[in-house]
Amino acid sequence: MATWSNLNLQDSASPLMEQLMFFHDHTLMILTMITVLVGYLMITLFFNKYINRYLLEGQTIEVIWTIIPAITLIFIALPSLRLLYLLDEVSNPSITLKSIGHQWYWSYEYSDFNKLEFDSYMIPTNELKSENFRLLDVDNRVILPFNTQIRILVTATDVLHSWTIPSMGVKIDATPGRLNQTNFFMNRSGYFYGQCSEICGANHSFMPIVIESVPTNT
Repeated sequence: MATWSNLNLQDSASPLMEQLMFFHDHTLMILTMITVLVGYLMITLFFNKYINRYLLEGQTIEVIWTIIPAITLIFIALPSLRLLYLLDEVSNPSITLKSIGHQWYWSYEYSDFNKLEFDSYMIPTNELKSENFRLLDVDNRVILPFNTQIRILVTATDVLHSWTIPSMGVKIDATPGRLNQTNFFMNRSGYFYGQCSEICGANHSFMPIVIESVPTNT
């Protein structure tokens, strides 16, 4: 999650998150150019000494300010649609993890390994160790290999939840009675933190997610 003095996105832990960061920078550059242009035009209008007060119409300028925004939207929409389809694509996963949202904890099932199941609760503040993060660490982490294609199935037993890991670019709704899926590919080891991103009741802020990424030979 966000750390002290961090005003930017988290460091990427997956190729999809890298693409999302590139798209963020691409869109931000376009927005900056639009802001500068609009600011320049407004300042020019404030100090133009009534040069254009008799201008009633201009066919050329009207065509220009219709076409340029359309082209700008195309430059934003094309990479956005590409990313949208990449985020939904699931191709030959090596491991399938099932995550089930409850009020207010997560439970996990590794269906590829003899039905391994466990619950994951937030560590209370009075039980934290010096290396733990408050409101982010859990008693049972999800351990997954990096450099491996992973599919995750997400559902819930009671109300809407949302399984979210920002550094991996993963956010998927956990809906009761529905099984949603997505995929991710971690390209480095480490601990990756997330939280439920859907208002789900009184303890919504206290159901964190922790992924421990390890080498495949561990």
